[in-house]
Amino acid sequence: MLQKITAVPGPKSSSMLERKNKYVARGISNATPVFVAEAKGALIRDVDGNEFIDFYGGIGTLNAGHCPEPVVAAIKSQADKLLHTCFMVTMYENYVDLAEKLASLCPVKGEAKKVMFANSGAEAVENAVKIARFYAKKPGIISFECAFHGRTLMTMSLTSKVKPYKFGFGPFAPEVYKVPSAYCYRCYYNSTYPGCGLHCLENFTRFFAAEVAPENIAAMIIEPVQGEGGFIVPPPEFLPGLQKLCEKHGIVFIVDEVQTGFARTGKMFAVEHWGVQPDLMTVAKSIASGLPLSGVIGRAEVMDAPDPGHIGGTYGGNPISCAAALATIDYMQEQKLADRAAKIGEMALGRLRAMQEKYPLIGDVRGLGAMVAMELVKDRKTKEPAKEEAGRIIQECYKRGLIIIGAGIFSNVVRMLMPLTITDEQLDLGFSILEEVVAEVAG
Repeated sequence: MLQKITAVPGPKSSSMLERKNKYVARGISNATPVFVAEAKGALIRDVDGNEFIDFYGGIGTLNAGHCPEPVVAAIKSQADKLLHTCFMVTMYENYVDLAEKLASLCPVKGEAKKVMFANSGAEAVENAVKIARFYAKKPGIISFECAFHGRTLMTMSLTSKVKPYKFGFGPFAPEVYKVPSAYCYRCYYNSTYPGCGLHCLENFTRFFAAEVAPENIAAMIIEPVQGEGGFIVPPPEFLPGLQKLCEKHGIVFIVDEVQTGFARTGKMFAVEHWGVQPDLMTVAKSIASGLPLSGVIGRAEVMDAPDPGHIGGTYGGNPISCAAALATIDYMQEQKLADRAAKIGEMALGRLRAMQEKYPLIGDVRGLGAMVAMELVKDRKTKEPAKEEAGRIIQECYKRGLIIIGAGIFSNVVRMLMPLTITDEQLDLGFSILEEVVAEVAG
């Protein structure tokens, strides 16, 4: 059981928050005033001795839990031997080992697959766009409303939510085109699935006539489950329909698995739920249990289009990060964390749907595996977003020992990305705290 939560933030966290506000750029936000001293599994202990159940998992980075022992051991062993060289000058084996491992695991189209490594999800997306453009010899990129792909110039241009990610940072990268996503709860076309006929797919006929010719499009990029956009799970026909569209027009199909990858959704990669095989896939977050690492995996023909020196980076595929990733993947497979994610998701969705029946504040419950969320509304008929209520729930939960975070283009979604190593007891207690808070906020 958890220790009793004292006044939060405690004196040490409060003191550190003052220092943070004095020395750290204001643009680096903090959802809670918690300063972590240590963490293990799905529990976090702060500098004041308070313990919290983790329902956010480093925003999807800690699928294997905090400090999994085999991964920590692999990091320590590698640190004794080699910290860094820059793979583009002098190489090392575990970069190649990890590339081979991912090529064998990722459901990318074709028999021959190749891999490159970078540091962050945004870098992976940047490189995927570069590779696709060089291969296709065309400039245009299609992304989707409610998407989040990063905060760099290109990835910010691909991202859909204006505040806080884009407001005041223009002009944006050219030749980026947005189309509506399959957000069934808030359908762009005011239709209802499955009787809608999937207007979100039908729209491309008009889009290619009215906005941009498909001959000018190099790539289309999409998250299988939109993360920051509010954990939007598309209907079964949507992703296969997009792949067929890309194949028809010679468009490189990029799937962004930065948040959905590595067992989170009940499969090693989310696209496996739809039977989709993209041309390129981006990965990051839980690949290395929290160490900075990302990658692009793709068809060898596409990946080999750029010439030597066209892609890469000084730190990409750092040897310690590669060691952590190899150990993380082995640990996930040995512990059957994809199966565990499916069980967590079943329990979580059951609890959330039971809450939805009791509290009109909860307009929608959705998820895939252990990637689950509830969307809050002031009125179920108008679906007016309940942004303030979502913020209150997040704040009141942390005061009771549960750290959870928000999402959604209207900031009215409460999402859950608990480590897949969470115990049943911790999971049950976390949802008990959440329901206690929802009942209080819902009045």
